[in-house]
Amino acid sequence: MSNDGSKKQFWKRNVAKVPGSIQHVYGAQHPPFDPLLHSNLIKHGNKTQTTPVKPKKATTFQEFESITSDAWDVGDDDDELLAMAAQNLNIEVVMETANKVIENHSKLQEQQKQQEDTSEKCEEEEEGEETAPELSFQLEPGHYSDNRMVKSLSEAHIVASKEGVFERATLQRQQSLPHRRVIPLVARMADQNTSGTPAMTEREASRLDKFKQLLAGPNTDLDELRKLSWSGIPRQVRPITWKLLSGYLPANAERRESTLQRKRQEYFGFIEQYYDSRNDEHHQDTYRQIHIDIPRTNPLIPLFQQASVQEIFERILFIWAIRHPASGYVQGINDLVTPFFVVYVFEYIEEEVENFDVSSLPEEALRNIEADSFWCMSKLLDGIQDNYTFAQPGIQRKVKALEELVSRIDEHVHRHLQQYEVEYLQFAFRWMNNLLMRELPLRCTIRLWDTYQAEPEGFSHFHLYVCAAFLVRWRKEILEEKDFQGLMILLQNLPTMHWGNEEISVLLAEAYRLKYAFADAPNHYKR
Repeated sequence: MSNDGSKKQFWKRNVAKVPGSIQHVYGAQHPPFDPLLHSNLIKHGNKTQTTPVKPKKATTFQEFESITSDAWDVGDDDDELLAMAAQNLNIEVVMETANKVIENHSKLQEQQKQQEDTSEKCEEEEEGEETAPELSFQLEPGHYSDNRMVKSLSEAHIVASKEGVFERATLQRQQSLPHRRVIPLVARMADQNTSGTPAMTEREASRLDKFKQLLAGPNTDLDELRKLSWSGIPRQVRPITWKLLSGYLPANAERRESTLQRKRQEYFGFIEQYYDSRNDEHHQDTYRQIHIDIPRTNPLIPLFQQASVQEIFERILFIWAIRHPASGYVQGINDLVTPFFVVYVFEYIEEEVENFDVSSLPEEALRNIEADSFWCMSKLLDGIQDNYTFAQPGIQRKVKALEELVSRIDEHVHRHLQQYEVEYLQFAFRWMNNLLMRELPLRCTIRLWDTYQAEPEGFSHFHLYVCAAFLVRWRKEILEEKDFQGLMILLQNLPTMHWGNEEISVLLAEAYRLKYAFADAPNHYKR
């Protein structure tokens, strides 16, 4: 009996049952029945554990960090790149520009890393061997109850597992991360830069002025707003910008207030008409599932554990479900409310949102936040509803497209996954169902959605290229794993806890290059 086979069986017994894994994707329905996947799991089902599992080799993050920086925050390279974002351009020009952006930031990050290494070396000489405080923000007690905002839920259970191998593997991976300051799970736009830059640089202030000037006109130029938003939207203007880019608000400034009043009244008309039916026999199952899922939504953030917030989410999800009978409520949709809710809360407060007591807001403000979140979530889901209809065909198509794309852009990674019989559906289903929200901190999701809102078909089409770039970003760690179990644990628990604007911007730059290399030439990634 092969060691690989026994490890797969061990993984199946101990990991696959954990919420967040293949058969139990928390925040998502389990994948539709797939004969190949089913037979693959059954094939290994009769094998037993005969040898101890080799602990995962500790990996380093320094090499990855050396190429991550805020790809839109150093010079004028980004302006040139962003000007191309909404146009069908010469691919050589696009590739050259994107390469130049990433190259410049790689050099800058290497310089910063050298300075940090020198500083850390001095500190180590003074402090000796004591390194435990460096991991305090990662290993803080209680952070594994449902680690959905920082990493996937499955890691929370794996770390808490009695199996020492999982605990050691996770600890080794976390110890390999570079030392960084603690970042709020929901950070302000200016706080998301993980290198500790000032709260508002001159360049950021200049960008904010550009947004304000654009939004102040009688008719907002949406094309210009998309170009400006592609590289991130300042917190102060994000609420109105998201409403405009999603199509919730009209470009004409005079019509906005009347539109808001009409849509908010319409939403609460739905509440009066339908919400009392949540206990009816034909709606009971839907409401019960929503009621179960809401407390699990972002459990690490006190904001989402407040009773008034959970009631808002229940109403939003229930009304959406009964107005969309083709799909109804599907686990995972609850996640998609949170970015909108957080952004629209920021419209009324200046302080950080994580511990904010929403009951201190006026009732009218809460009603506005609820209605606006509902309509913008509905706009998003309108473009990806086939992800949530029966058998979830949209997700199946996107996972297949991801597999074909990765096979072309990094055949080594693709063949490595094939060699150890890892199916893309086993890890990428959640990436598509939850739009990477389970893989990234919420602060990163909000930044990512700035670009998705600005990019044509961002949620339905550009997301595929982001997923491809995201997978290939971990090629070093993937190729170091030499068995099925190790690959699955890695792919479901990618170490993104420390990520901020820098990493997301580089990820988007890579996805941008992939899109313009393959989007208009699908045969490039079809065999």
